[in-house]
Amino acid sequence: MSNTIIATNFNFPGQKSVYHGKVREVYTLENNKLLMVATDRLSAFDVVMPKGIPYKGQILNQIATEMMRDTEDLVPNWLTATPDPNVAIGEACDPFKVEMVIRGYMSGHAAREYKAGKRMLCGIPMPEGMKENDKFPQPIITPATKAEMGDHDEDISREDILKRGIVSEEDYLQLEDYTRKLFKRGSEIAAERGLILVDTKYEFGKTKDGKVVLIDEIHTPDSSRYFYAEGYEARQKNNEPQKQLSKEFVRQWLIQNGFQGLEGQQVPTMSDAYIASVSERYIELYEKITGKEFVKADVSNIHNRIEKNVLNYLSQV
Repeated sequence: MSNTIIATNFNFPGQKSVYHGKVREVYTLENNKLLMVATDRLSAFDVVMPKGIPYKGQILNQIATEMMRDTEDLVPNWLTATPDPNVAIGEACDPFKVEMVIRGYMSGHAAREYKAGKRMLCGIPMPEGMKENDKFPQPIITPATKAEMGDHDEDISREDILKRGIVSEEDYLQLEDYTRKLFKRGSEIAAERGLILVDTKYEFGKTKDGKVVLIDEIHTPDSSRYFYAEGYEARQKNNEPQKQLSKEFVRQWLIQNGFQGLEGQQVPTMSDAYIASVSERYIELYEKITGKEFVKADVSNIHNRIEKNVLNYLSQV
């Protein structure tokens, strides 16, 4: 689809390097600045799908921006400006090589592990007698190692993180504290909008001054799972699937079409109609999560729009 941004090849003033992640392109600029472009790429099971989803990058960037502003009183973050709907600019940080996953409910990966008979996840026990989408007695933190593009993130326990020296104990305790605070605030924001924040992941980095800050995205449908609060109890009682807002619906579609990111499996073909339906779901997610109407950016020439907006911003700072 021509109205999507799949890859970028910008050359901004003061540009030092560029890193291509699964969904974001990260440009390192001079003066310790980082510029992040949220593309329309869709990643599931750690595999990037062949086609982009219209407006997905804009949606992720704008949700993350809003949520960072809604939580900056609790946890410092890297963000300083959003000169374009798909672009965030902030302080360059040294990222920790773990993703801090926190789960309030037994869904997604946790439920798949539970169904396979496992009762420990990342060294954390999961109670007997639970069924999919039940609430945990209290949220559990189940970290994952940060994979390179094309590799799978791997579950890891707190003990292994410390034993392998991936994060120091002092920093890890800070990450856990920030993770719980952000999840509590995110759950409160979700509740105000008739949603349940089921699980999410946070990424953190260290500034050149040694301060731990939140980086990347927060409470977006790519990093989080939401249920509709209305009818949750009745659906659990009747053993019905929960009505949810996340990209889990894409994962389920892929599973139904024989793909889970395993070796030898082919990504099923996504029709234009299916891609349009995914875009519509992302717009619904945006409006429900933020409580605001989604305003589509001009996508007639996204690359030119981004370049113009970024150059204009950089010329003024």
